[in-house]
Amino acid sequence: MQISVAGKQIDLSDALKHRVTGHLDRLADKYFDRALEAQVTFSRARSFFTCDINLHAARGLTLRGEGEGTDAHGAFDDAAEHMARRLRRYRERVNDHIRTLPRRKSPEMGRSYILRPADDAGQATNGAARDTSAHAYATIVAERPAEIATLSVSEAVMRLDLAASTLLMFRNSISEQINVIYRRQDGNIGWLDPTPG
Repeated sequence: MQISVAGKQIDLSDALKHRVTGHLDRLADKYFDRALEAQVTFSRARSFFTCDINLHAARGLTLRGEGEGTDAHGAFDDAAEHMARRLRRYRERVNDHIRTLPRRKSPEMGRSYILRPADDAGQATNGAARDTSAHAYATIVAERPAEIATLSVSEAVMRLDLAASTLLMFRNSISEQINVIYRRQDGNIGWLDPTPG
């Protein structure tokens, strides 16, 4: 597994990098046959350190852990524990999900866009918009490919929770329709299903 360890405006010791690499290798070996890559980013905020772990375990399966601590080691321990706790909760589903990946059809490819809001005049706040018509409301700042996997609703909720994400778009394996699940402000999960009911 390829692991990158970086610090934002802080220097990281070789001992910390070695510890992070060893811990993530053991975690990946325990839960996955083959993990692809991991990015670990440390930063300092006022009087504490933060650690952000993003682990790409299999096709479309991303795990995320965030942690804080008085030092970088404590922040990593906190983030790794958050990730391990979610993996323990979903252990059976993760294993079933990875086992059935070869039998599933390949995910559809879509595009993900990042938009910059426009000012009152309809033009982008920082440069001209791509669409110069009077109805141009935003500028496309970035675009990248995005996978739309075919999942059951419970698998989609598992992926949303493991990635610590707020929104996930997927093709429902039962209705074959595009569905969206999202984390509500009250902590519950919302589900948008276009199937007439």
